[in-house]
Parts: sequence; C-alpha cells; structure tokens
Amino acid sequence: MSTDADRIKRLVEFKKKLEDKIENLNTELKDSQAMLETLDTLLLEKSFKRPQISEEPTRSPTPTTETTSETQPTQENEELDNITPLQASTGELLAHIHVTESTLRAVLAEDKNFNYNTPPFTHFLIERILLKMQERDNELARNGQLPPDKILCYTIIREGDTIREIDIKNTDPERTKELKSSIRWTLEKMYEKMKTQT
Repeated sequence: MSTDADRIKRLVEFKKKLEDKIENLNTELKDSQAMLETLDTLLLEKSFKRPQISEEPTRSPTPTTETTSETQPTQENEELDNITPLQASTGELLAHIHVTESTLRAVLAEDKNFNYNTPPFTHFLIERILLKMQERDNELARNGQLPPDKILCYTIIREGDTIREIDIKNTDPERTKELKSSIRWTLEKMYEKMKTQT
C-alpha cells in the first residue's frame, strides 16, 4: 500500500516539475517574442530602407473631388485614383494602394487574412506612424498653422479581426511615400508571422 502511495507521490512531484518547466518555457518564449518585436522596431528606425515600389505620379491631372466616408469610392474617384500593387520582397501581392491628391486607400489582398492583432500592425503602423502624424497635425491646428479639417484622419475597415482596408485622408505626396513604405513593411512582417503559424 505504501509502495502505491510512494509511486503516486513521485508521479505528482514529476507532474509538478513538468508544469513548472512548461510555465518557464512559455515565459521565456513570450519574453523572446517581445524582444524580437522591439529589435524589429529599433532596426526599422535605424536602417529603414524604402521598398522598391513602382512609383506612379501621386497627383491627378485634374482636381480631385471631395472624398466621402463611404467604404467604396465613387466611380469618379476611381478614375482619379493612381493604383499601385504593393508586393512583398518575394513578389507576393499584399495590397493595392489607391492614391488621390489628398487620400491614400490600401485595399488588402483578398486571399490573405491580415489579423488586426498581429504585430506590428497596432504597435508600429497605428501608434508610431498614423497617430504620430495625427498628433503633429493637431499641434499645427492648435497653433493656427493648419485648418482643423486638414488634420490627417484614418479608418481601419475590418470584418471581425480581419483587416480589409486602410483609408487615410489629408495626406500629401511626402506623407504618401512614407505611408506606402510603412504599410508595405508592416504587411510583409504580418505575412511572415502568418506563414509561420500555418
């Protein structure tokens, strides 16, 4: 009887050791992932290379119409759009970028389910790029250097957690170039993570 009790005790102790080991490994994995994301961000800040995008003129030959808040642009806006495919370094299509004089609209590839929660979408593209641009515009508006209706604003169109479009208003050619590069880098990093999870 005591032999069974000893065996059970040893098994319980062994189970506890395994649980502790798994917990430690999970903690180490989370720490490593956080460090990797931080390194990605630091590397981007220190050596951000502009991706090779076939640049089309971002300005239309005729004045653009006022952009609407509708998800789909009007036919007139479609005609004024300059559309550029956004590709990963492997040639994989990530999105199509629609550009008018003051707007940028990224329509993500339908065959890829880019999840809103996948890094570095929120931490980098939203917080470090879009919100920073918006903060600069807010400061300029407070100082009377920019009309309030010209402050950059953006909309993330989703189906559940899947991102379908990124609509940005009140851009300019310089910001459009930066936004294209940032969106491409973000989507490529997200796509790499998606591939490792499948």
